[in-house]
Amino acid sequence: MEMSREKLCASKAGGSSDSAYHCSTCHDDEEWGSTSRGRAKSRSLSASPALGSTKEFRRTRSLHGPCPVTTFGPKACMLQNPKTIICCFCLSPGKKMKILKQVMNNFSFSRTAWNWHIQDPASQRLTWNKPPKSVLVIKKIRDASLLQPFKELCVYLTEENNMIVYVEKKVLEDPAIANDENFGPVKKKFCTFREDYDDISNQIDFIICLGGDGTLLYASSLFQGSVPPVMAFHLGSLGFLTPFNFENFQSQVTQVIEGNAALVLRSRLKVKVVKEHREKSPVQNGIEENGVVSANLEKEVGKQIMQYQVLNEVVVDRGPSSYLSNVDVFLDGHLITTVQGDGVIVSTPTGSTAYAAAAGASMIHPNVPAIMITPICPHSLSFRPIVVPAGVELKIMLSPDARNTAWVSFDGRKRQEICHGDSISITTSCYPLPSICFRDPVSDWFESLAECLHWNVRKKQNNFAVEEEEF
Repeated sequence: MEMSREKLCASKAGGSSDSAYHCSTCHDDEEWGSTSRGRAKSRSLSASPALGSTKEFRRTRSLHGPCPVTTFGPKACMLQNPKTIICCFCLSPGKKMKILKQVMNNFSFSRTAWNWHIQDPASQRLTWNKPPKSVLVIKKIRDASLLQPFKELCVYLTEENNMIVYVEKKVLEDPAIANDENFGPVKKKFCTFREDYDDISNQIDFIICLGGDGTLLYASSLFQGSVPPVMAFHLGSLGFLTPFNFENFQSQVTQVIEGNAALVLRSRLKVKVVKEHREKSPVQNGIEENGVVSANLEKEVGKQIMQYQVLNEVVVDRGPSSYLSNVDVFLDGHLITTVQGDGVIVSTPTGSTAYAAAAGASMIHPNVPAIMITPICPHSLSFRPIVVPAGVELKIMLSPDARNTAWVSFDGRKRQEICHGDSISITTSCYPLPSICFRDPVSDWFESLAECLHWNVRKKQNNFAVEEEEF
């Protein structure tokens, strides 16, 4: 059966997304509804307001890591860590002062007081408010080797677990699936959807990906708000983000349904692209030599705003032009540098092992709250990759004297041109992607470094065969 758009929109209106993403400590001071979960007014730290106006100045809580209680989708949440008692940076000024007085009055306790908001990555566990009933299965398109695993998984979910399975409509259009008579009874139970048309954000309890890293990135792009837990099976090429093998999928899926799984919260980037509408007039002499229409031939008629949630990176490059890109990078409203080269990569810690690592950046564990800025072939020997705190706001614009336009892409998709006057604003999203771990966040990450990237693989140095004589 195909899910109608009206049904989905109606269920969205009655969903429970407004109660997601609130800290039990700071919930008494401020409600975090769906309209106020984003970043507050963009202001630099040097322009902090008075303590009485804290609600006006509030960064995303991702700046200090996830809160101990966070919900993902309609039913999933993180099991509270008993060591994470309080979220210090979510508190009101009055409560902060009370904690400060307690610390000052008991100096022996002050060494541990400020560790309360640091959560051990290994303690992040999945739990369910209610038993999960719906699952979204994402399958890599145009890969015949995944047809049999896809069928086995769907049969197991529908017949043995009695779950509602959502699949993308174009997946069922594959002739190998459409012409399979034995798979017909299972296929009739599916709920189908279409990308960029149907909203399933409040219908999915958790996600299962069959493919490679690109399949996980695609699943992330389907949810611009709260993302349900994602279980990724390694059936693609690289598999850095897909820790599960499909051989024992029944027991592994059962453990997830029962809430017995570790989680790693992969931060995403909230990206806003502001483009100016331009009405082009007839050009007498055609196009300029560098391929860019002259600025005085365009008339501003308004602005177009687009928003994206990005898991890996935002890439700004020079596109087909033969000139160096020339873009200005601002941090919280202050110009920090001008990129002259092939472009710049703004990535999450998850994306640090992707394009950023290929461009010479360091690799950062997903639990580290940070944003990475990595130049692409910079025309400067001193331009090194840097790491800035998660929660700051970056803004990228063409330099006034740039010879050509730039191009931007988001996780390799939605590629578009950036002209003079356009801007790209980037900050840490308050909607991370909860990725289910095979073991735990630390073990899985280092195992992926060793198996996929062959990190620090080298022949071992031989020891001395004969001990040196002592003189």
